[in-house]
Amino acid sequence: MPTYYLAVDIGASSGRHIVGWMEEGQICTEEVYRFPNGVTELDGHLIWDTEELFRHVRLGIEQAKKRYPQIRSLSIDTWGVDYVLMQGDKPVMPCYAYRDSRMEKVIPHVHEKVPFETLYDHTGIQFQPFNTVYQLCTDLEAGRLEGVTDFLMMPCYLMYRLCGTKAHEYTNATTGGLVNAETGEYDMELVHKLGLPGHLFPKLMQPGTRIGTYEGIDVVLCATHDTGSAVEGIPMEGEAAYISSGTWSLFGVKTDKPLTDVASREANYSNEGGVGYNRYQKNIMGMWLPNRLREELCPGKPFGEIVQEAEEGHYDDLVDADDPIFLAPASMKEAFDSKLPEPPKCAGDYFRCAYRSLAQSYKKALEDLEKNTGRHYDKLYIVGGGAKNAFLNRLTEEATGKKVIALPIEATALGNLRIQMRADA
Repeated sequence: MPTYYLAVDIGASSGRHIVGWMEEGQICTEEVYRFPNGVTELDGHLIWDTEELFRHVRLGIEQAKKRYPQIRSLSIDTWGVDYVLMQGDKPVMPCYAYRDSRMEKVIPHVHEKVPFETLYDHTGIQFQPFNTVYQLCTDLEAGRLEGVTDFLMMPCYLMYRLCGTKAHEYTNATTGGLVNAETGEYDMELVHKLGLPGHLFPKLMQPGTRIGTYEGIDVVLCATHDTGSAVEGIPMEGEAAYISSGTWSLFGVKTDKPLTDVASREANYSNEGGVGYNRYQKNIMGMWLPNRLREELCPGKPFGEIVQEAEEGHYDDLVDADDPIFLAPASMKEAFDSKLPEPPKCAGDYFRCAYRSLAQSYKKALEDLEKNTGRHYDKLYIVGGGAKNAFLNRLTEEATGKKVIALPIEATALGNLRIQMRADA
């Protein structure tokens, strides 16, 4: 009988429970549970409903156990940067979402204490207004850290709720801008300069570490940042770049060590933790653009029809897909209109603009990547939901001049499972 493992993969818009096992040298999988996710609004702020998330985590585990009673281990991955503050065993609510604008006024205060150039020299993490460092400093100024004993990144908080162990996993910790790129541990010099409580930053744990049990199932740390697991799940051959294409498009390559030089900082590239390697990558706005346009312009319309209309259109104006205006606009359509010389005349042209603009962002990101690494990449692997978009794949191939290998697979779940299997070997 095979040994079964459970990957709980939670993105910003949905989550899924996938059971995996080895069969003839290949990982076989079955999705046993899926649930919606998304931010909610409270008092003018965007927050995560962590109780609802945890309820779905447990329901999915119950469903997995009904189909596969003998599950050896489980692990959870989610998006990065967000966390739950703790006072002992009690969470401090609300749990703010990274798209909330509460950090805007605090970012200049952070850079007065530690200039961004210094932050980057230490951590190699690209500037994003929602990085954990800015969120924690916002909590500090608001007095929310008083009496706080811990902060747990989202996947580690959910696993704590399962097994009672408070863990800080390396790959996800790196997303926040407080882990030293050279040592792979929290940068206590930065912590002290920023005035953050030092006791919140313990030693980091590596993927593959067993941290407890839940109803007889081992709880194991995967690469709990979903992109970290996704890269583990991509069957890349030779010198190749990747795009993990979901709400965000994570564009990058594996490198032996971090690149924290001026050119990397100016190109806004990150150095995030991988499983035995560095992930030199960049956040690009991703499927967030067409997803929000769909909600506004044609709710419920199948994406197959949307893509076909975009492909058949003739609208050729572009936007900068990385413009901060697109991060959390009240109206995505109005955000596009404000950045275009002539607004599109039909819904299909908005999507055409979004897809063509994304392809151009990929082109620019690849040019910077090859220049900064001094290496040439012939292949570009695309995984995640965006890999199913043949039109965007073609635009990307044309824009970058690379061979695009689109793999519409659950790469994140596969990487999550692979790490658990290795830990069990």
